[in-house]
Amino acid sequence: MKYAVAALCLSAAPALAFPVTVQSCGREVTFTEAPTRAIANDVNLIEMMLALGLADRMVGYTGVSGWKTLDEGLREGIAELPELSAKYPTREVLLGAEPDFFFAGWNYGMTVGGEVTPETLEPLGIQTYELTESCIFVGPKGKSSMDDMYVDLLNLGRIFGVEAKAEQLVAGYKARLAEVTATVNRETPLRVFVYDSGEETPFTAGAYAIPTALIEAAGGVNIMDDLAKSWATVAWEPVVERNPEVIVIVNYGDVTADQKIAFLESNPAFANIDAVKNDRYVVLEYVEATPGPRNIKAVEKLVAGFASK
Repeated sequence: MKYAVAALCLSAAPALAFPVTVQSCGREVTFTEAPTRAIANDVNLIEMMLALGLADRMVGYTGVSGWKTLDEGLREGIAELPELSAKYPTREVLLGAEPDFFFAGWNYGMTVGGEVTPETLEPLGIQTYELTESCIFVGPKGKSSMDDMYVDLLNLGRIFGVEAKAEQLVAGYKARLAEVTATVNRETPLRVFVYDSGEETPFTAGAYAIPTALIEAAGGVNIMDDLAKSWATVAWEPVVERNPEVIVIVNYGDVTADQKIAFLESNPAFANIDAVKNDRYVVLEYVEATPGPRNIKAVEKLVAGFASK
């Protein structure tokens, strides 16, 4: 949290260089002035806003308590803001807060064909910026990379007139990432599986989800990086066949990381998986495994976990 919380005390006074136009999932979105009544959905998107010092430009947030628990750092950052919806917001919920901006993503507060989309919100005077990782749901996108998070921060910086702050943050994250990964051995990348949830079939990260980029930065390879999706459900059979050496557990919701590990270790079908045999797990909190300021901390955890024997 040190990367995000430190920014809360910094000024986010808007610059004067408007209008600005940014790319959002293939759309060009033009802002004639900086938003003053923003809403963000989900913890990782909220933390991007906080990292840029934009809490005072927000009128609320959505999509947190219905899915996951706030940690102390994030709870402090949004203590003065109301949660408008525990899960995905409806148009009525958003309209009730009279926002001028909605920061969300596909399957991060919006669903394709749903009632809350950039197209349905625009006539209501609400402009939308979409999380870059989620763009695969509405059009072509490159494989996930750390640039996904950087692009979002830089675009938000332009939208809210705090470009210098955004550039400073991104430069700091890049420098820290280079430092953390300087000694990573990339000649023989470890085979890694991301276990988000599910017992009959696992929910995992594919080529377009940020954990693939985090794992690669740390010197591993996502065994599901040929899955041409973001987050998706797969069968257990290919997981067993590809025999991960490390399993990344995403910790959130009602089933804890310890319970997920216990499930893996108690199932005879997984007994010969190297990661299970050797007790090699790395636990990432949800907010670390989704695009946002804590991605650098996630890579630090992965580097340490991959190095342990």
